[in-house]
Formats: sequence, structure tokens, C-alpha cells
Amino acid sequence: MFDRRLVSNFDWVLFLTVLLIAGIGITNLYSATYSDHVSGGTPLYLKQLLWLAGGVLLAQLICLFDYRHLEHFAIHIYGLSLVLLIYVLLIGRTTMGATRWIHLGFFNLQPGEVIKIAMILLLAKIFAETTTPFGYSLSELWQPALLLLLPVLLILKEPDLGTAMMVIFISMTMLLFAGLKRSTLVGLMVLAGLVGVAGWFGLHDYQRARIRTFLNPEADPLGSGYHIIQSKIAVGSGGFFGKGFIQGTQSQLAFLPERHTDFAFSVFAEEWGFAGSLVILLLYLFLIVWSLYVARRAADKFGLFLAVGVAAMLFWHIVVNLGMVIGLLPVVGVPLPLFSYGGTSMVTTMIGVGLLMNVSMRRFMF
Repeated sequence: MFDRRLVSNFDWVLFLTVLLIAGIGITNLYSATYSDHVSGGTPLYLKQLLWLAGGVLLAQLICLFDYRHLEHFAIHIYGLSLVLLIYVLLIGRTTMGATRWIHLGFFNLQPGEVIKIAMILLLAKIFAETTTPFGYSLSELWQPALLLLLPVLLILKEPDLGTAMMVIFISMTMLLFAGLKRSTLVGLMVLAGLVGVAGWFGLHDYQRARIRTFLNPEADPLGSGYHIIQSKIAVGSGGFFGKGFIQGTQSQLAFLPERHTDFAFSVFAEEWGFAGSLVILLLYLFLIVWSLYVARRAADKFGLFLAVGVAAMLFWHIVVNLGMVIGLLPVVGVPLPLFSYGGTSMVTTMIGVGLLMNVSMRRFMF
């Protein structure tokens, strides 16, 4: 029997916040690609609107069933995601030297995005079933570490450093929330430092170039440093109130590369200035805080960790993307949730939103 409390407890605050951010993002995408509309074909902002509509529908469908059933299928979803990662390496679509997409005719699926949700579900299951009053020790982390290592290695093989970083950041955030012994935390920090040093030699040439560019973008202003220099010019030239809608010179004159994906926020900052950027930042801050509020009110540990995982996914995407566009972090190709163009990214984000709403709606059920 359908419980009427599910309808009365629908999380309108979360839902409307997401729609507001996505609506601003689609409007910004219209402006970012305004000069391309004359070339024919379906405009990108209309495609993004369709992905948003599909994502909203998917989020609502997720709300129809109890999220606790996902705990039993978490390992199966994880396994399927690994299969997709292997599949994309074998016969996936290669673009700009990277094999990250599976062409499905009407849609290009990026398995690296799917694995984020799969890892959140699986780690939520593991941490919910484990009792560690004094925190995890290193010896107790072998299972989560192995489950994390497998997809990360496959994603790095594509190669896709940005997505691999996101999977690691999301997993580590959930682990920190689950609790670590002090000795374990120190050990992981030392291990991370060693892996970082050793990993430098395993990076591709273009990935090392991105890091060097981050440290000194002016060394190659027309080459590897071009993206970040143009992005900083766009953000800075917006001033306090911006140049106005469809009036950004960096985007309309095509100086700013990837203005519809990685650097969508740069377009917005140029047109709406510091004031408009502050509004977006406050909306994102509210979204993260409300996600943690959902976690705090969750009816069980699985729901708690599920909400924390989704909040971590949103948080790290926002922080890394904004850090990229203003030159605080290397350019690693991480999209801004609900803002950057991309079907898989939009759908993945909306799946996360659907899980959050599911946990929020069932907070009264024990």
C-alpha cells in the first residue's frame, strides 16, 4: 500500500533548488553557444534541457521505491559498472585521444560517471554494516581499498584523470565520515604523498603539461596555458555586475575554449560579474548544506552514508571545477554539476538528487 506520508514529505526545497541551478545553467549555455546557433542542428541548450527533463523523470522514478532495497543490489550495480568500464576500453568511442564513451546512437554513455553512483551505493552498504566505535584501522580497509582501486585503474587507463580523482575524493570523504583511527589517518596521508610522487611518472605527457601550466600558465600562453589564461580573463573582466547577457567578449568572440563544458562558469562570471557569481555560489552552498541536512535526518545508517556520498560528489565537482576556472587547480576536465553541458553528467547528478530525495522522503520510516 502506498504511504501518503511519502507525498507530504516530498523534499520540495531540494527539488526546486536543483531546478533553479539547472535553469540558470541552461540559460548560461544558451548565451555560451549563441554564436553557434546559426550553424544549424539542435542547439546545445535544447539538448541540455532534454537531458534535464529526462533526469527529473528518472529522479522521480527513483523516489517511488524504498532506497533500502538498493543495499541488496549495491554489489551488482558495482559489478555492472566495472563491466561497462572494461567494455569502453575494448570498443569504446575515442575522442581527443581518450576512450571514455560508449556510443548508444542517441546518447554517448560515460561509464566513469556511472561508477561514482555505484561506489557511493557500495561504500554506503559496507559502512552501514560495519561497526567501528574507535574508527577503522589500516588492516580493516583492505576491502574498500580494493573495491576503489579496480575502477580507478580502469578509468586511468582511458585516460581520465579528472574522473579518477573524483571517485577517490568521494570515497575518501565517505571513509572520513565513517571514522578513522588517528594512526590510520596519518598512514593514509603518508601513503597518499608517496603515491602522488610515484604517480607523477605514470602520468601522460599532456597531464604533466596541465600541472606545469597550473604552476606557470604564462610560460606557454598560446599553447597549454591558453585555456586557463582566457578563463581568468573572462572571470576578471566581468567586474562587479558583469557585461550583460550574451555580451561576454571572451565567449562570443570564441576566445574561451570549452565554454559550454569545463569553462561554463567563466562565461557566467563574465556576463554577470561578482554579484551573479556570488548568487550561484550561495545556491551551491545551500545545496550542499541541505544534502548534509538530509543525511542528518536519515532513518538508517545506509541512508545516512548514501546522502553523505551524494553530497561529497556534488561538493568535489563544484570545488574542483571552480578551482580550475580561476586558476587555483590544474585543468582536469571536471564538469560543474547542473551547469556544464553533458548528458551523462546531468543524468548522473539527477540520479544522485533522486537518491537524496528518496532518503529525505523516508526519514520517518524505521
